[in-house]
Amino acid sequence: MIEVFFQYDFLRYSLFTGLLIGLLAPLIGVFIVVRRLSLMADALSHITLTGIAFSLLLGRHINFFAGMNPVYMGMIFAVSGSVMIEKLRHTYRFYKELAIPIILSAGIGIGVVFISLADGFTTDLFSYLFGSVVAISRTDFIVVLLLTSVVAILLFLFYKELFFLSFDEEQAVISGIPRRSLHLMFIVIVAVVIGLSMQIVGILLVSALMTLPVAAAMRLAGSFKQMFLYAVIIGEVSVLSGLFTAFHMDLAPGGMIVVINVVILLFVLAFTSKK
Repeated sequence: MIEVFFQYDFLRYSLFTGLLIGLLAPLIGVFIVVRRLSLMADALSHITLTGIAFSLLLGRHINFFAGMNPVYMGMIFAVSGSVMIEKLRHTYRFYKELAIPIILSAGIGIGVVFISLADGFTTDLFSYLFGSVVAISRTDFIVVLLLTSVVAILLFLFYKELFFLSFDEEQAVISGIPRRSLHLMFIVIVAVVIGLSMQIVGILLVSALMTLPVAAAMRLAGSFKQMFLYAVIIGEVSVLSGLFTAFHMDLAPGGMIVVINVVILLFVLAFTSKK
């Protein structure tokens, strides 16, 4: 069951990329959940879909875009959307939560227009919606590896500041921590992670990989650092199990990864409630 993933290059790259995403998405997810920004992942995933649809549309008319991976355009849109969310949060200072549904609605609307201009859904777009084990190339894996390294370094360097902002934002600002700069950096990181994750999990399900492992880890962990550990373990188990099951049963990997996450969460809830 496992050996087949080392016989073919595309499966091997999917496996390694899945391991990286299973590590990175829950790490980011801990800060997203603690800061009560869970819906941000949904908003940015829809903006990413808009970028992918735009790239596929351009690919029908411009040869340069026809040979480019649409994920890169999706990541550009996601980063732009994250910057716009931060701008709107500053504009609506007393109603900051408005920024997320505004960007979410805009992403869905513009994305539907691009899809209609491209004459509806294509096989490529469908694979980005729900994930595909054949979507990862060697170049994609290298890009994911490099960006994962950059994100991991940033999280390590600014861990204390992000921790402080997550639990006591007012005191963190008084202490001199640059809240706006760090928050902008954080949501850009979230956008990048969403772009990296979509080929394995799919755009419509990527937020689940950021939140479900954290939801289960919160019931098991006795400290903030333990929550990172449990979230990563659950994320890796769900990604690996989902990839193996999806390949051998010819199912969408994103759906299987989320289903396994849900099963783990239900088991944890039942276990901790009984305990």
